[in-house]
Amino acid sequence: MITSETARNILNFILFQIGWFACVAYPDLLGPLLVLAFLLIHFVFVSQNRFTELQFIGLGTVVGAVLDGLWFRLGVLDDGSGAVLITPPWIVAIWAIFMTTLSHSLNWISRKVWLAFLFAPIAGPFTYWSASKIGVVELPELVPSLIALALGWLVVFPLLLFARKSLYPELT
Repeated sequence: MITSETARNILNFILFQIGWFACVAYPDLLGPLLVLAFLLIHFVFVSQNRFTELQFIGLGTVVGAVLDGLWFRLGVLDDGSGAVLITPPWIVAIWAIFMTTLSHSLNWISRKVWLAFLFAPIAGPFTYWSASKIGVVELPELVPSLIALALGWLVVFPLLLFARKSLYPELT
């Protein structure tokens, strides 16, 4: 484990960025497999409360996958596969690697609750829009899709921070 909090946060940020890009560049199998490797690296070098953080990551991954599954079902998102009952594995992997940031490189957002309400409805939809520019997902109706994603992130992101603080206080 890395002892410096700054070094842990930097590694966490780098693993998330590379993991996100790997999933949108190689959504079939390579991206999610790389994220699994990055999660292992995270738990070895970054995490200080491995079991608790694993539970939190699991909770957030399920919540995110359900939310994105809803977006696919409602036509807010489309990956061209025609499958509407399951969230694509690459998106599930992104949720898992994203959840690691909430206790580390994005922990600063939880110090002022209003930051979550300010950044989430902008940054969340921006990641989907970015993925659409790479071509791995489509926003069939751009403006309504972005509004729906913003509303979803406006609700889910602060709730995830609240869940971390109330259910997993050792991660704060």
